[in-house]
Amino acid sequence: MLPALLAMAAFYFYPVSRVLWMSVTIPEPGLDNFDLLRKSHSINRMLLTTLRISLISTALTLILGYIVAYVITHAEDHRKRLLFMAVLASLWISVLVRAFAWFTLLRSDGLINQMLMRLGVIDAPLPMMWNEFSVLVGIVHAMLPLAILPLYSCMQSIDPRLIAAARGLGASRLRAFWQVFFPLTLPGVFGASILVFIYALGFYVTPALLGGGRKMMIAEYIKVQILEVVNWGAGSMLASLLLIFIIVTLAIVSRIVDLRKLFGAA
Repeated sequence: MLPALLAMAAFYFYPVSRVLWMSVTIPEPGLDNFDLLRKSHSINRMLLTTLRISLISTALTLILGYIVAYVITHAEDHRKRLLFMAVLASLWISVLVRAFAWFTLLRSDGLINQMLMRLGVIDAPLPMMWNEFSVLVGIVHAMLPLAILPLYSCMQSIDPRLIAAARGLGASRLRAFWQVFFPLTLPGVFGASILVFIYALGFYVTPALLGGGRKMMIAEYIKVQILEVVNWGAGSMLASLLLIFIIVTLAIVSRIVDLRKLFGAA
């Protein structure tokens, strides 16, 4: 394991430690950068926006991902292969390409607005770009494969005879699902939710393209601070804050469930 540990130390732990060091030393040693969390209204608003979008996108992704995974699990073999390949194909397509595709669909003269206007549903284009709606659509679409795969893996491991036994004992289809099938998929649900939430917190490309700077999340704000404002102290502080928040989140979750079993089942 020594080569792997050396590679992790050189390409991960050292850069992360440098970011943490800069957050408390630039422009001068101390915690002045972290004091911006108390003083700066724009930073607090950006952090709340990031948390809100991440939570909403995680919830929407889990709902849609659960439905898709359930359909794939119970589809016939040839349809299952086609559906599974469609999920993988979406995962393999670049996030940048997918964001530009939604830009084409959602803008004022995009395909969706044009179709609705031709059908007479609307008289004027709907404002579907440069707002939180477009950011949520892009993030949910990008995160769906990451939710579907662990959920599908968990559902595949469930013995279908358990559902048949519940139905044989008089349970309705809905009751058999809610009391037998759904509890057995909770490891996959927890694993997918953690994975999607952590990814959503640090999303950059989709909010930058579809939000147009009006719904700025933490990754884009860090980029602005470092590359445009050249404020390395504030940028590294926010990067450190994101890292600390993720570590604390995983630590809290690990006290509730065993992460090794959780991601093993997912």
